[in-house]
Amino acid sequence: MASRKGEFGEPVVLDVGGFDVRVSSPQRVYFAARGETKLDLVNYYLSVGDGIVRALRERPCMLHRFPDGVSGPKVHQKRLPRGAPPWVETVRLHFPRYGLHADELCVTRLADVAWAVQMSTVEFHPWNSRRADTEQPDEWRIDLDPMPDAPFSRVRRAAHVTHEMLDELGAVGWPKTSGGSGLHVYVRISPDHGFGDVRRAALAFAREVERRLPDEVTTTWWRKDRDPAAVFVDYNQNARDHTIAAAYSVRGNDIGTVSTPIRWDEIDDVDPRELTIATVPQRYAALGDLHSGIDDTVFDIAPLLEWADRDEAEGAEPPPEPDDDTGTP
Repeated sequence: MASRKGEFGEPVVLDVGGFDVRVSSPQRVYFAARGETKLDLVNYYLSVGDGIVRALRERPCMLHRFPDGVSGPKVHQKRLPRGAPPWVETVRLHFPRYGLHADELCVTRLADVAWAVQMSTVEFHPWNSRRADTEQPDEWRIDLDPMPDAPFSRVRRAAHVTHEMLDELGAVGWPKTSGGSGLHVYVRISPDHGFGDVRRAALAFAREVERRLPDEVTTTWWRKDRDPAAVFVDYNQNARDHTIAAAYSVRGNDIGTVSTPIRWDEIDDVDPRELTIATVPQRYAALGDLHSGIDDTVFDIAPLLEWADRDEAEGAEPPPEPDDDTGTP
């Protein structure tokens, strides 16, 4: 049944960097645990404006939309939703397997983010490449994904080993919570390689983490074959058209957790469930964007490709093809 006009409040028009963004149904509850609304979600993103724009800038971005709040159905939106104002920019992606294309949101300003939230977006999932050349990633993503029986202490140990290895390589890692039960580490890389090479490099790194924590970490491809108490280093997040929640993206759960940048010295104490749309704005106001320097620390993945060559020469299987390496529009 359609809602009565005004049931969720009259529309609010916000000035976001000189652009008018009209927020309809501002009082619709999106997060049931504390009753936070659509307007609260918009205001959260405004409070971390520089950070969310930095995380999304110039990247193709898939949207996870929840038209009825996070307790309702989720819509995975690749194409820009209809009704976008003329100032919202897009980037065209091609999917050769299907002979199709999609024009995805390409954030260049905070108003783009606010408009996407008006269109019921809760989560922002950007590519690890940018509009200038969408086939050349400039971000290597390390996803420490615990299996159902893995305690968070194992994720923490995997993060410390990841940090140790990045230091040995001379690479700078930028950690964040996933907004769920894991941790992510991003490394800015030179956009000199395609998705296949970046994924091979990510697998070579993951295998070394596994060697150092053989009883706690796995790179086993098939979920059914993994130790249910292990941490999976999900190198496949570097495949073409595979995305994870951006830094500062809210997640679609009833408390509105946030994928939040953290310092390395917070790994042992962080509780991801305490980082929400209610708490992160104050943290951001105090600390600023902890990923603000990410574009200044570019790493060449050549050593990791040498590791991959070595592993394969010693009999390691090359990475299996992802479920859909070209993506579906």
